[in-house]
Amino acid sequence: MATRTISAPMRMPDPRTTPTIDQVGIEERVARIKTRSIKKETKVQGMKLALSMIDLTTLEGADTPSKVKQLAYKAMHLHDSLPGLPTCAAVCVYPTLVKVAKKALGDSGVLVASVSTAFPSGQAPKSVKIADTKFAVSEGADEIDMVISRGHFHSGEYSFVFDEIAAIKEACGKVRLKVILETGELGTYDKVRLASDIAIAAGADFIKTSTGKISPAATMEVTLVMLHAIRDHYLKTGEMIAMKPAGGIRTSKQALHYLMMVKEELGEEWLSNHWFRFGASSLANDILMQLQKEATGRYQSADYFSVD
Repeated sequence: MATRTISAPMRMPDPRTTPTIDQVGIEERVARIKTRSIKKETKVQGMKLALSMIDLTTLEGADTPSKVKQLAYKAMHLHDSLPGLPTCAAVCVYPTLVKVAKKALGDSGVLVASVSTAFPSGQAPKSVKIADTKFAVSEGADEIDMVISRGHFHSGEYSFVFDEIAAIKEACGKVRLKVILETGELGTYDKVRLASDIAIAAGADFIKTSTGKISPAATMEVTLVMLHAIRDHYLKTGEMIAMKPAGGIRTSKQALHYLMMVKEELGEEWLSNHWFRFGASSLANDILMQLQKEATGRYQSADYFSVD
């Protein structure tokens, strides 16, 4: 499946018509999901599905080609002693390391995602952000992860945010675009919903919670608000939009609860790595430890898993 095809003119949503979020309702819904238990066979299937949805990520100033190659190898070979494991969905790197990741992954089917638009702050002129994006695309990125301009959003300059996303979408060409809202800086569920609606209307293929660089990052409550924006867009247009919670998801139990929520709120169609991702590199090791426990009856030492 390719990137979104925008056939009709994109229009900035009217902030006055954005739904008001029932905070108590959102938090009660998430609390109920967190009490659910899952049978063993379903748990194993769910954990393998979650592995296939992970974007392994390295976004540090000290990143090197060797580190990216190591991460690419892990994405393709999560734990060779456990049979039947999937590969991860993607490896996410800075634009300057896209070629390294692309070569290391070869024809494995694991995608290369690249951050752009002055990640993680977003504090750069639009021309720089567009150039950043075009460079990543020219290096071979399969996906672009951009950040919105939170300062303009908080100043009420919603049209600026919309136009900037639309410009980055155009710069992506056929490459899929993930729009990072940095929900930990937005403040309220109402603002998360408005930012989600703006991103979707401007052409986002994915909406994504966080850069992973601030706290709080992804929460189930914020993700539920964003899933409702996706659902409402689908009911109105018939068009599916993908979702990516990122940062703070560290355990297999958390991942399974997210997958339950996605299935119940959006449907089974979204339970694939084309429509749902986890931005949580440390999650992979916890899932692998749990799968080892299910297979052998005992946990394997954390020393047997690479530190990402």
